Parts: sequence; structure tokens; C-alpha cells
Amino acid sequence: MKFKKIYIEITNDCNLNCYFCIHNKREVKYMSMDEFKIVLDRIKGYTKYIYLHVMGEPLMHPFINEFIDYASKDFFGNITTNGYMLEKVVNNKNIRQINISLHSGVNIDKVFECVDILRKNTIINYRIWVKNDGLIDKLKSKYNTDIRDGVKLCDNVYVSMKEEFIWPDLNNNINNSYDVCYGLKTHLGILVDGTVVPCCLDSKGDINLGNIFSSNLSDIMNSFKYQSIENGFKNNKRIEELCKHCGFNKGR
Repeated sequence: MKFKKIYIEITNDCNLNCYFCIHNKREVKYMSMDEFKIVLDRIKGYTKYIYLHVMGEPLMHPFINEFIDYASKDFFGNITTNGYMLEKVVNNKNIRQINISLHSGVNIDKVFECVDILRKNTIINYRIWVKNDGLIDKLKSKYNTDIRDGVKLCDNVYVSMKEEFIWPDLNNNINNSYDVCYGLKTHLGILVDGTVVPCCLDSKGDINLGNIFSSNLSDIMNSFKYQSIENGFKNNKRIEELCKHCGFNKGR
């Protein structure tokens, strides 16, 4: 397989407005089932793992369970969610992993109830982006263990403590032409309108490599632009301006 994973944005709509997420003015859209089928058909053979997220909250999609079930024929489906709508997928047994980005406003007891059911068939990873003693205390009380990065809380349930990073943006103060990046090596992203991007951090589609709805992935990958970016990354060189303004690896 070419990629370890491919990110598919089934919607860019979200029910929260978190300060650590980048916000843009893309038109709100929900991918149709027909569009989703086109995406899966054109990435088949390039990966076995799909992540139904770039921006937006995937559980807001009215056909989230249908998408997951359809994809399970050929792929291992993974979701990243804020946890507010977990009950929508609580009985779905076709999800490989759910990453739950915990926030202070979430009903943590409701999340725990859903996780107790989901973990029978699905790997659960709690993500804490901003240190929150209240959430950490609740996790510690629930699972009776110290909370630190990478800890296994119980069967199929883990926690990761993530550091905030600076999202790539042409207007930020970062200017770094050389750095390690795994875009186009381990993964790529597909936005809700079909735009193919080098990674899940290109939230606006600034680096448009082509459109999966109108082109095969092989044609996109053989394009001059794709090849130039990929060859640059192989030499730890950032070709695109947006990549030069990415702070994901800064301080790592």
C-alpha cells in the first residue's frame, strides 16, 4: 500500500468553535453517498485505513453510519470527534478507532457511557490538547490510574496528551524551507469538495493537487505539482509556500 492512511473530510461543518482549531470561510458542505463511493473507489489499493476527518465534526453527517458500514467492505474506518454526538455511532461495530478530542464543555459522563459500549469493538483514544485538570481528574477517577501520554486506561482505551501547534497559514510568522514532513509519504487528504491535498493540515485546500471526483488518484499522483512536492519532502525541503509556514514540527 502506498499510504498508511488517507483522510477524507465528509463534512467541514462543526458544532463547536474551538480556539485551537483553525477557521476558514469555505462553503459548508456534506459529502453525498455517491461522492463518498467515488472517493473510496479511487483510493482503493492505495491504503487500508481511512480517517473521516480533516476539518469539521464527522458525526454531524446524517449518514455517518451508512458511510462507515459501506467503507468497512474494503477499509478500516477511523473517526476523530469532539465527543458531543457519540451516541450516534454507539452501536456501530465497524469502526476501528475513535479519537475523542476532549473539551471542558463536553458531558464527560455521557462520553464515558458511550465509550463503555464502544470499546467492546472499537479502539478509543482520548486526546487532550490543552491541559485541563478537571478533565484529567475525571479520567483518573473513572479509570483509577495516573493520566499521562500514551497510557492504556483499560482494554481498548488509551489517552494521549497533545501539544498545541501552529497551523500552516500564509499569514503567520513561520518561514521554514527545510524540515521533516510525512505528507504524501504516509498520508494525504481529500476535502469535502474532492480537492486532494498533501496532508490533513491544509484546511483551506491551498495546495490543490487535483480533484478526486474528476480525476483518478494515479493521474493526480503523476502530475508535475505532486511529484515536485513529493520529491522535495524526500529531501526535507518544503516546496510550497504553505508548507514553509507550517508549525506542526516546530519544537518537536
